[in-house]
Amino acid sequence: MSILVIGGTGTLGRQIVKQALDEGYEVKCLVRDFRRSNFLKDWGAELIYGDLSIPSTLPLALKGVKIVIDSATIRSTSNYTSETIDWKGKLALLEASKLIGIKKIIYFSLLNASKNPSIPLMDLKFRMEKELEKSGLNYTIFQCSGFFQGLISQYALPVLENETIWLPGDSAPVAYLDTQDAAKAVVQTLNNSGYDRKKVSLIGEKFWTPKEIIQLCERLSGKTANISYIPIVAFSILRRFFRFFESTWNIADRLQFGEISNDSSSSIKPSNEISWSTNRLGLESYLQEYFGKILKKLRETNYQQSQKADEISFL
Repeated sequence: MSILVIGGTGTLGRQIVKQALDEGYEVKCLVRDFRRSNFLKDWGAELIYGDLSIPSTLPLALKGVKIVIDSATIRSTSNYTSETIDWKGKLALLEASKLIGIKKIIYFSLLNASKNPSIPLMDLKFRMEKELEKSGLNYTIFQCSGFFQGLISQYALPVLENETIWLPGDSAPVAYLDTQDAAKAVVQTLNNSGYDRKKVSLIGEKFWTPKEIIQLCERLSGKTANISYIPIVAFSILRRFFRFFESTWNIADRLQFGEISNDSSSSIKPSNEISWSTNRLGLESYLQEYFGKILKKLRETNYQQSQKADEISFL
């Protein structure tokens, strides 16, 4: 069966590509930059040109495809806005899918997106859920909370490099998940009609607060975090400031995530959950492996530098 992965170079998308290939699927990837996406071709995927911001490129890219897995979403560093990619681009994808006769669409939304309409990205995700529901197409909507991989730049690296970590006071816990586990779960539903036309939560086994994650990073790294707390009202002021400038809309969206993380309702789980066929990787194990590799590399680098210093001293 042929599937098309959109967002295949992303943190989650690449894991879906790899897992689908391992399961024997014929995998195509919608890409804009072939050079940047070449590693997907090396894995065995076929690269197809297409751009969500250029709707005319989509019908040809969908030709011969049975299932579309849409893991693309706007990045904070992107030149595009969330309106362009996560709304207009996804609507164009939906129309092209109807035209071609796609059998099923896998869409990734955000947990509790319906409860936060003031956040543009979450509002667009929820509106897209509604569009899928009335499209007449078969679909599965995965509502995600957060992934381990995003915690590296958010907490692990700042702890290692003694950079300030900004926290909005007390925050609600989040059930983070490893992208490899998420990808396995998604691929196992592709031929399972039990997930047709369903919204399914894609979350980890344990809920973690930012403080607990930072404490874990401190214990595993042997370093002390530099934490500064910002009143939630400050996040709100910064977010409103950035919304004045179109080029910083993505930053504004992410600042507002800080506001809702202070709301205990953000930890509520939807009713439908994935049936896990394997045990999920825990955050502690994930970070233990990460810090183990980093600290080993640092020790090797320090040793090499000391050896060079000794050689110079004998000259």
